[in-house]
Amino acid sequence: MTSTVATPNTKRATLEWAGAMALSGTIGVAVVESGAAAPAVAFARCLVGGLLLALWCAWKGWLRLSARDLRLAALGGVLLVANWVLLFASYSYSSVSVATVVYHTQPFLLLGLAGVVLGERVRGRDLGHGAIAFAGVVLISLGGHGMNGQPVDVIGIALALGAAALYAGASLVAKQLSHVKPHLVAAVQCAVGTLVLAPALLFTPLPAFGPGWWWLLVLGVVHTALMYVLMYRSIGVLPTATVALLSFLYPAVALLVDVVVYAHHVTLLEALGMLAVLVGALAHKLPERA
Repeated sequence: MTSTVATPNTKRATLEWAGAMALSGTIGVAVVESGAAAPAVAFARCLVGGLLLALWCAWKGWLRLSARDLRLAALGGVLLVANWVLLFASYSYSSVSVATVVYHTQPFLLLGLAGVVLGERVRGRDLGHGAIAFAGVVLISLGGHGMNGQPVDVIGIALALGAAALYAGASLVAKQLSHVKPHLVAAVQCAVGTLVLAPALLFTPLPAFGPGWWWLLVLGVVHTALMYVLMYRSIGVLPTATVALLSFLYPAVALLVDVVVYAHHVTLLEALGMLAVLVGALAHKLPERA
């Protein structure tokens, strides 16, 4: 048996991936505190984050995309920003932590899409883990509390599941772009998102200039450009198991922030549901033992 020795590169990558996942857990605060409607928040994220990612691409060196790759990146961008809109909207109907945990059913939705679209085989092991996760969603629906302390609105659960499905679709598209530098794909997606969401500002405008704008700026600079760079620099270096384990900093931090900042009260059923979703998703992501 050989032991794996952590190199300076893997140590740095571990810290960067952990940092990106922890930042992900604070996205909800930026969205809620901005006071803007979900489409306006997503537009600001695309605009600010996209500009900074374009600068990053310019520094790293632009690469030409084929027409096919550009079309796929654009399609992925539409799915990605639609996913953001639904996820951000779900916060007000449920809570940051509830929406985030339900959102982590995305691996199983991706599995289903891959089976239908690509004809990939779905293993019994994965079906079992998916059943556990979706049983958790049912428990959260029955016992969770929303931002206002009232029982979770089923609309919030539905929006979070819709966001997870859209993200799964974006991930499926991304599989076809594995040969393209991820920061270039992200820059194209943000550019597409900015164009697609701009008309929505006629109906859901940005908030009046004030503190909300600073939160939108934070969302674009920190939660998009910085976070994506940390993710792209680290994910290719780390073992799958490390990525899977550290990914659960995202819902853990979201839950902690929801409890501390918004005094979210976690009921027993909600806690059991969250645990079921996260256990199912983690078991699915971890590689099988030989």
